[in-house]
Amino acid sequence: MNGEDTPSLQLLPRKTISSKTGISYQPGPSPLVPGPDGLEISWFKNRGALKMPVISGASTESGQYFVDFRIGNPPQKLLLVADTGSDLVWVKCSACRNCSRHAPGTTFQARHSTTFSPIHCYNPACRLIPHPLKHQPCNHTRLHSTCHYQYSYADGSRTSGFFSRETTTLNTSSGRAAKLKSLVFGCGFHVSGPSLTGASFNGASGVMGLGRGPISFSTQLGKRFGNKFSYCLMDYTLSPPPTSYLLIGDSPEPDTTKKKMNYTPLLTNPLFPTFYYVGIKSVRIDGVTLPINSSVWAIDQTGNGGTVIDSGTTLTFLAEPAYQLILMEFNKRVRLPRVENQTGSLDLCVNVSGVTNLKLPRLGFKLAGGSLFSPPVTNYFIDTAEEVKCLALQGVDSQGGGFSVIGNLMQQGFTFEFDSDRSRLGFSRHGCALP
Repeated sequence: MNGEDTPSLQLLPRKTISSKTGISYQPGPSPLVPGPDGLEISWFKNRGALKMPVISGASTESGQYFVDFRIGNPPQKLLLVADTGSDLVWVKCSACRNCSRHAPGTTFQARHSTTFSPIHCYNPACRLIPHPLKHQPCNHTRLHSTCHYQYSYADGSRTSGFFSRETTTLNTSSGRAAKLKSLVFGCGFHVSGPSLTGASFNGASGVMGLGRGPISFSTQLGKRFGNKFSYCLMDYTLSPPPTSYLLIGDSPEPDTTKKKMNYTPLLTNPLFPTFYYVGIKSVRIDGVTLPINSSVWAIDQTGNGGTVIDSGTTLTFLAEPAYQLILMEFNKRVRLPRVENQTGSLDLCVNVSGVTNLKLPRLGFKLAGGSLFSPPVTNYFIDTAEEVKCLALQGVDSQGGGFSVIGNLMQQGFTFEFDSDRSRLGFSRHGCALP
């Protein structure tokens, strides 16, 4: 593929593309959880799966994957970032009556929906969401005392507005539509910060939080669909970009495909209950296991460290001691002319002009439970310019409060299944990039 055909992604520093929330709050007890009991689902009698189209944002130079989301009555179609690294479902909102200044599909027009309902500040669900530092105390005597929220991300980006309820319309795996009533979400009237207004957010109108907290989309649907969801992120370089699906519930794939799934336990971190942690046991390059101390991957007593699966982060970030050894090994094995990366954020870039049979080292992660995650080379050597490929990895200081992240580029071409009831993560090329 030549440079003219290669999509250009905004590969920004980690704080800009990371979806890690900078808030600290403890989920309320289960009686306060707004779903699944607060959700009413119509036109859905069989326990199958809900499905939503997922598409790469590469056409708008975004390094995110977008979910097709229909909200309100009548439904308004928006694209939301699919994010397993945060909990809140939120959309850009407008309270205007004559909304001609907003292009269709960019903003949820709350006044145009007959089912939009802000949550009152004295409603127990309001305790599940962070509030602005400066906000009026709840007035229990006023009928229209709305629940104000402010949700922040690691780079300081934030969304604020009204915590609300609304109807969403989704398709089922059988092709029939299902209406979900009383889904709680953030109606964001104020959005700021680079990760929510910069190039990485191009084309998106909000975020679909798929984390483990009580207000995430996957948790709200929860028990009705087996506390399980899965997705396939297709290769962003394909044009036109193919559509895959986010499935809530059991996959309709045949049993033969399901048997090809590999599993690793999902770990928990009480200090950061939102995230899906996995255990890395070792790293190998071209079959050679690198001498990385296992403690590098561990969650320490202060809650730092560990490895998170995050669809809302583009690149993959590895604990600094491990990253340096991996970078050193790649530098030793890749014998191609070096090129300086124009963004300055990637440490190994090579000139591949004139190379007809390009072979680059294979990277593999041995995970807890014995499974091996071995992505194709194109998941971590990416085109950044014509005839230039860069290693799409960066280091992170796990001792300074950071943690390793397996980002969405590394996840391309795999079906990932998040099974909360069994506390396990499944992954397979079959059913996504392979039959």
